[in-house]
This record gives sequence, C-alpha cells and structure tokens, in this order.
Amino acid sequence: MADPPGAAEVIALRQVSRRFGEMAGVEALSLSIAAGEFFSLLGPSGCGKTTTLRLIAGFERPQSGRILLQGRDLTDAPPHRRPVNLVFQNYALFPHLSVWDNVAFGPRSQRLAEAEIRRRVGQTLEVVRLSELARRRPHQLSGGQQQRVALARALVNAPAALLLDEPLAALDPDLRRTMRSELKRIQREVGITFLLVTHDREEALSLSDRLAVLHQGRLEQVGSPRQLYDRPRSAVVATFLGAANLLPEGLAGGVRLLRPERLRLSANPPEAGERGLRARVRELAFQGATVEVRLRCADDLSLIAIDTTAGLPEHLRVGEELWCRWDPADSHLLESPSP
Repeated sequence: MADPPGAAEVIALRQVSRRFGEMAGVEALSLSIAAGEFFSLLGPSGCGKTTTLRLIAGFERPQSGRILLQGRDLTDAPPHRRPVNLVFQNYALFPHLSVWDNVAFGPRSQRLAEAEIRRRVGQTLEVVRLSELARRRPHQLSGGQQQRVALARALVNAPAALLLDEPLAALDPDLRRTMRSELKRIQREVGITFLLVTHDREEALSLSDRLAVLHQGRLEQVGSPRQLYDRPRSAVVATFLGAANLLPEGLAGGVRLLRPERLRLSANPPEAGERGLRARVRELAFQGATVEVRLRCADDLSLIAIDTTAGLPEHLRVGEELWCRWDPADSHLLESPSP
C-alpha cells in the first residue's frame, strides 16, 4: 500500500472486510488518504467502490478491520458522529426548499445561531458560485447547478472529508467535463479531502492526486495517475486505465504493456535498438485529432495504435500490411498474477 505524500491521514482503512452472503463487498482493504488530497476509488461496477464509501460514511459496518477518521477509531460510530459528509449520485435535494434553505438545513439541524448560519451558507454559496440563485428551487436549476447545491450542502458543515459517489454520472458528457473542472476548483479552494468513487477512468485520471483501482473487492494498486497509467502492476490496472497492447514476454508467460500511443506504424522495418512486428490493418477509426488503428499480427496477436493523422503513413487503408515499431524503453513488464 502506498502512503499519502506528507500530510496527516484523514481516512484510514485497516484490513477492512465486508461480505454480503457469499459475495465479497470488500476484502482485507487497507488505504490511507491524506488531509487535502483529492483521492479516487476507480473500478468497474460491483468492485466494492460504493461499499467502501458507505463503510467510511457509517452506512455499512465491516465484519472485520478498523476505520479511522482523523486518527480516531470510528468503526462502530453512527454516520452523524463521523467527520465526513456524503454527496449522493441523485443529489437528494429537498424539492420544496430554496437553494439557500437546502444548504442551511445542516447548520440549522445543529441549532447554530442564525448569524453563523447566514455566514456559513453565504460563504459556501460563493465557493460554488450560486449566490445569485439562492432563492431558486431545485427544479429551476440545471443538472450542474443542482450538483453544486449538493456539494454546498455537504461542505457547509466543514467536514474533514467529502465523499462523492459517482457525482457526475447523471450529467451529459459536455456538462460532465465542465463539472470536473468545477470539482477540482472547489476542492482546491476549500482545501479539504475529497474521496471520489467513479468507474470513469478519464474522470479519475484528470481529477486525482492519487487513486486506487479496485477489482472484485480487492485493492489492485494505489498511486498517482501517471504512475498507474505508465507503470501498472497488473493487466487489470493496465486495461482499466486505458487502451493497452499486452505483448507476450518470454517462455514463462510474462506480459509486457505497450500503450497504443507508443506504437509507431511504418512501411520500413525496425531500426537498430527498436522492436517490431509485421501486422495487417483491420480497422481505422477517425477520432478528430487522432486516428485509432486496429491491427492483427501473423500469430493472431491484436494490436492498437493511436496517432495523429500526420504521424500515420500516407493513404493508410484497411487490409494494408506494415510494420509496428516501438522503443523497448516505452514498454513495461507487468507482474505475473498470483497462482
């Protein structure tokens, strides 16, 4: 397990397990998340991401292991006794209340003085840039604005960490990209720990200081986005974080990762120090700034190359045979799976 860089840990899981009948939600999960970190849990549906979030929030209890928040063992504490707030995927706003009253709901429940409530709500609405919409009801807002109300309602109580369960999943692609920038801006401005659960690798890679990939309830790897993309530990991590060419390595069954953008297509054979395979073009997919090329080698190995239009051989066509070349330094040997 990789430790967070420098800052004190806000969230710590120590060998936490939670099963649902015969199915493992999470299995012996250990994580440390630092103060001020933007941390993501990434993985496919059913891998244990949301279960982990609910365990931290106190909506689920582990069958074994410990959950520490700000250094205190709160494994058995109820949700309202934990210094974290959870933002739900469906926002869970009160439809009959204004934006202001939705955000003020938490401080009012704590019976704070009205002046303190006004100060907190006003400051938080400024952070999420909704001050001018304070009197509107949720149905009068766009999806992105509703998302920011949900964030404000969670932030107004000044939690030690904000837990986000697929917060952008309901938004259209353009609005999702805009809200990614907003999430990062808000997190930097308030300076608290954000823990994001997502199955969207682009979201996790673009937002996270560090991320963890989960698979079948177990932790596969933790690290920075660049570390996990360039040097994944396993084929599971390699393929989940992006398109991957997995090349056989030696007679022992090893596998070497070569990212598609590192593969060059050429009419000429490899030069000294390079490696190469002869392959035939099966598909060409124009993607705007780049073209994705799918190829098949003589030994039935499939390859993917991604390059700019200018970087590809001129007049490349389906059925054409050419060389796939790469620098060995651009590939990465994956760990062999456990027996």
